[in-house]
Amino acid sequence: MTVEKRPGRPVRKLIAVAALAGILAGAAAVYVMESGSGNAGQDATAAAGGQQCPLARDKAAALTPLFAGQVAAMMAVDEPRPLPALAFDGPDGQKRTIADFAGKTLLVNLWATWCVPCREEMPALNALQKELGSDRFEVVAINIDTGTDEKPKAFLDETGVHDLGFYRDSSMGVFNALKKEGLAFGLPVTLLMDEKGCLVSAMNGPAAWDSDDAKALIRAAVAAAPDA
Repeated sequence: MTVEKRPGRPVRKLIAVAALAGILAGAAAVYVMESGSGNAGQDATAAAGGQQCPLARDKAAALTPLFAGQVAAMMAVDEPRPLPALAFDGPDGQKRTIADFAGKTLLVNLWATWCVPCREEMPALNALQKELGSDRFEVVAINIDTGTDEKPKAFLDETGVHDLGFYRDSSMGVFNALKKEGLAFGLPVTLLMDEKGCLVSAMNGPAAWDSDDAKALIRAAVAAAPDA
Protein backbone atom coordinates (compact mmCIF):
# COMPACT_ATOMS: atom_id res chain seq x y z
CA MET A 1 0.00 0.00 0.00
CA THR A 2 3.04 2.28 0.43
CA VAL A 3 3.39 4.67 -2.53
CA GLU A 4 6.52 6.62 -3.41
CA LYS A 5 6.09 10.32 -2.55
CA ARG A 6 6.41 12.87 -5.38
CA PRO A 7 6.47 16.68 -5.09
CA GLY A 8 3.10 18.22 -5.74
CA ARG A 9 1.30 14.93 -5.34
CA PRO A 10 -2.42 15.74 -5.86
CA VAL A 11 -4.90 15.19 -3.06
CA ARG A 12 -6.86 12.74 -5.21
CA LYS A 13 -3.97 10.27 -4.87
CA LEU A 14 -4.45 10.20 -1.10
CA ILE A 15 -8.18 9.81 -1.61
CA ALA A 16 -7.50 6.83 -3.86
CA VAL A 17 -5.24 5.30 -1.21
CA ALA A 18 -7.90 5.90 1.41
CA ALA A 19 -10.54 4.27 -0.76
CA LEU A 20 -8.30 1.24 -1.20
CA ALA A 21 -7.86 1.16 2.57
CA GLY A 22 -11.63 0.92 2.83
CA ILE A 23 -11.61 -2.15 0.62
CA LEU A 24 -8.71 -3.67 2.52
CA ALA A 25 -9.96 -2.72 5.98
CA GLY A 26 -7.69 -4.13 8.62
CA ALA A 27 -4.64 -4.34 6.34
CA ALA A 28 -1.48 -2.52 7.41
CA ALA A 29 0.09 0.32 5.45
CA VAL A 30 3.59 -0.04 6.90
CA TYR A 31 4.85 -2.69 9.31
CA VAL A 32 7.08 -1.87 12.25
CA MET A 33 9.23 -4.01 14.50
CA GLU A 34 8.02 -4.45 18.07
CA SER A 35 10.37 -2.93 20.64
CA GLY A 36 10.82 -4.12 24.19
CA SER A 37 8.81 -1.26 25.70
CA GLY A 38 5.07 -1.06 26.19
CA ASN A 39 2.25 0.05 28.47
CA ALA A 40 1.20 -2.30 31.25
CA GLY A 41 -2.33 -3.07 32.31
CA GLN A 42 -3.97 -3.08 28.86
CA ASP A 43 -5.31 -6.64 29.20
CA ALA A 44 -7.04 -5.77 32.47
CA THR A 45 -8.43 -2.60 30.92
CA ALA A 46 -9.95 -4.50 28.01
CA ALA A 47 -11.57 -7.02 30.36
CA ALA A 48 -13.25 -4.23 32.30
CA GLY A 49 -14.30 -2.32 29.19
CA GLY A 50 -17.90 -3.47 29.13
CA GLN A 51 -18.45 -2.17 32.65
CA GLN A 52 -16.66 1.13 32.19
CA CYS A 53 -18.07 1.98 28.75
CA PRO A 54 -21.76 0.98 28.90
CA LEU A 55 -22.87 3.62 26.38
CA ALA A 56 -20.00 3.34 23.91
CA ARG A 57 -21.49 0.34 22.10
CA ASP A 58 -24.63 2.34 21.28
CA LYS A 59 -22.47 5.22 20.06
CA ALA A 60 -20.51 2.88 17.84
CA ALA A 61 -23.72 1.46 16.38
CA ALA A 62 -25.04 4.95 15.69
CA LEU A 63 -21.81 5.96 13.95
CA THR A 64 -21.38 2.80 11.88
CA PRO A 65 -23.40 4.10 8.87
CA LEU A 66 -20.87 6.94 8.66
CA PHE A 67 -17.94 4.54 8.27
CA ALA A 68 -18.16 5.00 4.52
CA GLY A 69 -16.51 6.74 1.59
CA GLN A 70 -13.12 8.16 2.55
CA VAL A 71 -13.38 6.67 6.07
CA ALA A 72 -14.72 3.26 5.04
CA ALA A 73 -11.79 1.50 6.72
CA MET A 74 -12.97 2.68 10.15
CA MET A 75 -14.55 -0.21 12.04
CA ALA A 76 -16.45 -0.37 15.32
CA VAL A 77 -14.55 -2.38 17.93
CA ASP A 78 -16.08 -5.59 19.26
CA GLU A 79 -15.76 -4.41 22.85
CA PRO A 80 -15.65 -0.64 23.53
CA ARG A 81 -13.18 -0.06 26.34
CA PRO A 82 -11.03 2.63 27.92
CA LEU A 83 -7.35 2.98 27.05
CA PRO A 84 -6.29 5.46 29.74
CA ALA A 85 -2.87 3.91 30.31
CA LEU A 86 -1.52 4.87 26.89
CA ALA A 87 1.36 7.18 27.81
CA PHE A 88 3.11 9.71 25.58
CA ASP A 89 4.74 13.14 25.81
CA GLY A 90 2.69 16.30 25.36
CA PRO A 91 3.79 19.53 23.62
CA ASP A 92 5.30 20.67 26.93
CA GLY A 93 7.32 17.47 27.28
CA GLN A 94 5.21 16.24 30.18
CA LYS A 95 3.67 12.77 30.21
CA ARG A 96 0.05 12.53 29.05
CA THR A 97 -2.50 9.74 28.99
CA ILE A 98 -5.90 9.47 27.35
CA ALA A 99 -7.42 10.21 30.75
CA ASP A 100 -5.98 13.75 30.52
CA PHE A 101 -8.37 14.48 27.64
CA ALA A 102 -11.57 13.61 29.54
CA GLY A 103 -14.55 15.48 28.14
CA LYS A 104 -13.20 15.53 24.57
CA THR A 105 -13.95 13.27 21.64
CA LEU A 106 -10.54 12.24 20.27
CA LEU A 107 -9.17 11.09 16.96
CA VAL A 108 -5.90 9.46 18.04
CA ASN A 109 -3.46 8.88 15.19
CA LEU A 110 -0.05 7.16 15.32
CA TRP A 111 2.44 8.27 12.68
CA ALA A 112 6.13 8.35 11.80
CA THR A 113 8.23 10.32 9.32
CA TRP A 114 9.41 7.10 7.62
CA CYS A 115 5.82 6.03 6.94
CA VAL A 116 4.86 7.46 3.54
CA PRO A 117 1.06 7.07 3.97
CA CYS A 118 1.41 8.82 7.34
CA ARG A 119 3.23 11.73 5.73
CA GLU A 120 0.53 11.95 3.06
CA GLU A 121 -2.34 12.22 5.54
CA MET A 122 -0.78 14.62 8.06
CA PRO A 123 -1.89 17.80 6.22
CA ALA A 124 -5.44 16.39 6.12
CA LEU A 125 -5.38 15.69 9.87
CA ASN A 126 -4.10 19.22 10.38
CA ALA A 127 -6.99 20.60 8.30
CA LEU A 128 -9.49 18.56 10.31
CA GLN A 129 -8.11 19.91 13.58
CA LYS A 130 -8.09 23.47 12.23
CA GLU A 131 -11.74 23.28 11.19
CA LEU A 132 -13.32 21.15 13.93
CA GLY A 133 -10.87 21.32 16.84
CA SER A 134 -12.46 22.72 19.99
CA ASP A 135 -12.83 22.13 23.70
CA ARG A 136 -14.94 19.11 22.69
CA PHE A 137 -12.79 17.57 19.96
CA GLU A 138 -9.08 17.14 19.24
CA VAL A 139 -6.88 15.28 16.80
CA VAL A 140 -4.15 13.71 18.94
CA ALA A 141 -1.46 12.76 16.41
CA ILE A 142 1.32 10.87 18.21
CA ASN A 143 4.68 10.63 16.46
CA ILE A 144 6.59 7.41 17.19
CA ASP A 145 9.94 8.14 15.53
CA THR A 146 12.80 6.91 17.68
CA GLY A 147 15.57 9.36 18.57
CA THR A 148 15.19 13.10 19.08
CA ASP A 149 12.35 15.46 18.19
CA GLU A 150 14.35 17.11 15.40
CA LYS A 151 13.15 15.04 12.43
CA PRO A 152 9.39 15.01 13.16
CA LYS A 153 9.40 18.72 14.03
CA ALA A 154 11.25 19.52 10.80
CA PHE A 155 8.73 17.52 8.78
CA LEU A 156 5.76 19.32 10.37
CA ASP A 157 7.38 22.70 9.68
CA GLU A 158 8.16 21.79 6.07
CA THR A 159 4.57 20.69 5.40
CA GLY A 160 2.90 23.57 7.24
CA VAL A 161 1.30 21.34 9.88
CA HIS A 162 0.91 23.84 12.72
CA ASP A 163 -2.56 23.19 14.12
CA LEU A 164 -1.83 19.79 15.65
CA GLY A 165 -0.37 19.46 19.14
CA PHE A 166 3.11 17.89 19.11
CA TYR A 167 2.63 14.54 20.83
CA ARG A 168 5.52 12.06 20.94
CA ASP A 169 6.43 8.55 22.04
CA SER A 170 10.00 7.77 20.97
CA SER A 171 9.83 4.44 22.83
CA MET A 172 7.03 3.16 20.54
CA GLY A 173 5.28 1.99 23.70
CA VAL A 174 1.93 3.32 22.48
CA PHE A 175 2.18 1.32 19.25
CA ASN A 176 3.19 -1.84 21.08
CA ALA A 177 0.33 -1.45 23.57
CA LEU A 178 -2.17 -1.10 20.72
CA LYS A 179 -0.60 -4.06 18.95
CA LYS A 180 -1.20 -6.19 22.04
CA GLU A 181 -4.81 -4.97 22.04
CA GLY A 182 -5.17 -6.21 18.46
CA LEU A 183 -5.68 -2.66 17.22
CA ALA A 184 -2.39 -1.81 15.47
CA PHE A 185 -1.05 -3.89 12.59
CA GLY A 186 1.11 -1.15 11.04
CA LEU A 187 1.12 2.58 10.43
CA PRO A 188 -0.83 4.74 10.28
CA VAL A 189 -3.36 3.59 12.86
CA THR A 190 -6.24 5.79 14.01
CA LEU A 191 -8.62 5.45 16.95
CA LEU A 192 -11.91 7.23 17.58
CA MET A 193 -12.49 7.67 21.31
CA ASP A 194 -15.45 9.22 23.06
CA GLU A 195 -15.51 11.91 25.73
CA LYS A 196 -15.15 9.33 28.50
CA GLY A 197 -11.96 7.90 27.01
CA CYS A 198 -13.74 4.82 25.62
CA LEU A 199 -12.53 3.34 22.34
CA VAL A 200 -15.37 3.37 19.82
CA SER A 201 -13.73 2.44 16.54
CA ALA A 202 -10.35 1.93 14.90
CA MET A 203 -8.71 2.08 11.49
CA ASN A 204 -5.47 0.75 10.06
CA GLY A 205 -4.26 2.62 6.99
CA PRO A 206 -4.57 6.22 5.76
CA ALA A 207 -7.68 8.29 5.12
CA ALA A 208 -8.58 11.68 3.65
CA TRP A 209 -9.35 13.26 7.02
CA ASP A 210 -10.23 16.61 5.49
CA SER A 211 -12.98 15.02 3.35
CA ASP A 212 -16.71 15.56 3.83
CA ASP A 213 -17.03 11.92 4.92
CA ALA A 214 -14.50 12.39 7.72
CA LYS A 215 -16.03 15.66 8.89
CA ALA A 216 -19.51 14.13 8.98
CA LEU A 217 -18.19 11.27 11.14
CA ILE A 218 -16.45 13.59 13.58
CA ARG A 219 -19.41 15.96 13.85
CA ALA A 220 -21.71 13.02 14.60
CA ALA A 221 -19.28 11.63 17.19
CA VAL A 222 -19.09 14.99 18.98
CA ALA A 223 -22.86 15.45 18.79
CA ALA A 224 -23.31 12.08 20.49
CA ALA A 225 -21.47 13.34 23.56
CA PRO A 226 -23.49 14.83 26.47
CA ASP A 227 -24.29 18.54 26.38
CA ALA A 228 -23.91 18.64 22.60
